[in-house]
Amino acid sequence: MGLEGSIPPEIGNLSFLVSLDLSLNSLCGPLPKDICRHNNLQRLEALYLFSNKLEGEIPLSLGECPQLEFINLSYNNFGGHVPSQIGNITQLKALDLSWNNQRGTIPKEIGNLHNLRYMKLESNQLIGSIPREVGNMTALYELQLRNNSLSGVIPQEIHHLHNLRELDFSSNKLSGTLPPSIFNMSSLKMIDLSSNTLSGALPSEIEYMNELDILELDNNALIGPIPSTVGNLSSLYHLNLGSNKFNGSIPSTIGNLSNLGHLYLDSNKLNGQIPSTIGNLPLDILHLSSNKLIGELPSSICNLTSLDTLLLSNNTLEGIIPQCFGNLSSLVIFHLNKNQFRGHIPSTFSKGCSLVSINLNGNELQGQLPKSLINCQSLQGLDIGNNRIQDEFPFWMDYLPWLRVLVLRSNKFDGNMSLPSQTKIPFPNLQVLDISQNRFVGSLPQRYFKNFKAMIEVNETNLSNDDTFRLYVEMRLTLKGLDQLLERLLSAFTTIDLSSNRFSGSIPDSIGNLKILKYFNLSHNNLIGNIPSSLGSMSELESLDLSMNKLDGAIPSELTRLTFLSTLNLSMNNLVGQIPQSTQFSTFVNDSYMGNRGLCGVPLTRKCKEENGQWMKPEEEEDDDEYGFIDGFGWRSVVMGYGSGFIVGIGIGYIIIRKARPRWLVEFFFGVGYNYKMKKRHSRATPTRRRRT
Repeated sequence: MGLEGSIPPEIGNLSFLVSLDLSLNSLCGPLPKDICRHNNLQRLEALYLFSNKLEGEIPLSLGECPQLEFINLSYNNFGGHVPSQIGNITQLKALDLSWNNQRGTIPKEIGNLHNLRYMKLESNQLIGSIPREVGNMTALYELQLRNNSLSGVIPQEIHHLHNLRELDFSSNKLSGTLPPSIFNMSSLKMIDLSSNTLSGALPSEIEYMNELDILELDNNALIGPIPSTVGNLSSLYHLNLGSNKFNGSIPSTIGNLSNLGHLYLDSNKLNGQIPSTIGNLPLDILHLSSNKLIGELPSSICNLTSLDTLLLSNNTLEGIIPQCFGNLSSLVIFHLNKNQFRGHIPSTFSKGCSLVSINLNGNELQGQLPKSLINCQSLQGLDIGNNRIQDEFPFWMDYLPWLRVLVLRSNKFDGNMSLPSQTKIPFPNLQVLDISQNRFVGSLPQRYFKNFKAMIEVNETNLSNDDTFRLYVEMRLTLKGLDQLLERLLSAFTTIDLSSNRFSGSIPDSIGNLKILKYFNLSHNNLIGNIPSSLGSMSELESLDLSMNKLDGAIPSELTRLTFLSTLNLSMNNLVGQIPQSTQFSTFVNDSYMGNRGLCGVPLTRKCKEENGQWMKPEEEEDDDEYGFIDGFGWRSVVMGYGSGFIVGIGIGYIIIRKARPRWLVEFFFGVGYNYKMKKRHSRATPTRRRRT
């Protein structure tokens, strides 16, 4: 059981102590201010207090423990400034103040620590520039300053640290160009300068870093081409240049990196084709998304037999997707969305398939959905939206136990989704179902509404590879009437979109089972009957769209229970009666109800009762209040136009009928031979008129 409470001042009386380790406890409060004064703890060589709840300022007297070699106060709540007195502890070999609330600047006296090998100040609130005196700490092996608010340029003096193995200045506000001198430091094994505002080009001097294992420069503003000399980094395992402004082509020399396992070049302006030498690498991760890459995938990509993450989305790649991807048993993430791939989806997914996420959205793929995907029992996300796939609904996917996302929108799927199935509980973990803009017919799939467990009750299941899937979610869905990009899938997010199909029949009462569904869209179908009152049980519903159907009857008063409902669209149906009144319904405007001739009440201007208390008979849509006319044309102008046109039309019509001219127009409206009949009738009438005269 861990220690609790504060550190007693009497601790300083233990002058015989050589090492004090009270780490991983629940100690709180400040450190004694005179912990190292008056000959207290003069023999202390190691002070370990990490992972407690200590707070206050680090005592200035700490600089009066001359024998200290190791200080670790990380993972506490220490505030204030880093004491400059630490520069007096010249025997210090390791200083770790990370994960605290340290403020202010890094004191230049830190440069006095010539024996310091490890300095970790990351994850504090430090500001100002990195002091040039850091270059005096020539014994340093590791320098960690990440996740602060440090600004200014990287001091050139860093290159004096000839023993430095790890340099991490990531997640700060550093600016300026990359000092070429850093890339002359052949001892470095890790450089992380990511998430700053660094600019300029990547120095060609990088070729001298023969020991470098990890290079992280992502999320900056670096420009220019990637130098071909990057191919000389023979030890490199992890290269991340993503989210910059690099242009030009991917150098073919990158294929020389015989130890490279992770390659991130995403979100740049790289163009040209993917070099065939990419197949020479022992890659686990290949991330080239959001560039301007063109052409077909090189056949050598099939040599990447250890690949588990392939991200090539948002480029202009084309051609056929190689069948070999179905045979890569190590592949977990497979995203080729937003390209111009054509042909069929690979159909060779074999047993032992490890795929967790497939995203092929926004290509020109045809054919059917391969049934060999049933071998991918770990699959959590499948998005093939916005293609030309022609197939029936994949009932066989009911058996995929972990599937959470199924997007088939904007394809040529057809058939009836209400066919019987042998699966007792289909799609038990499904959170997203989007089959909109297809050609499905028949009644709504009631058996799914009854059994979508992840939309009926909170899902407590520990999904396999859950973190991996969440990391690479990228879906474009229609939510609350807007097309939105979803880059994160929360466990509480649920949506069903069956819009723009040819579904008919009524909405089943079983829809009320989906108590934790948040977004529901049935618009643009041929649904009839009443809106079921069971919708009032969908307590988490935030958006409901039933527009453009043939629904009738009254709006159920039970819908007023939906206290989270922020978007409602019931327009263009045949609904009648009074609109329910509640705090939530008062937020919906006319557009939610337009096109229902029998509705009345707020927010519509059509009243439900006359002044005498009698219910009004449903009327036509109110012209100028609910729909109005095109800007600039009121009802008076239209009436005047109609009146003038009516008079002129009557006059012209009389002339046409009386004179039977012009002949082609008369025969168009009254039939061929009308002119002959009029003449015959006229000849019969003439003698009569003569006799009367």
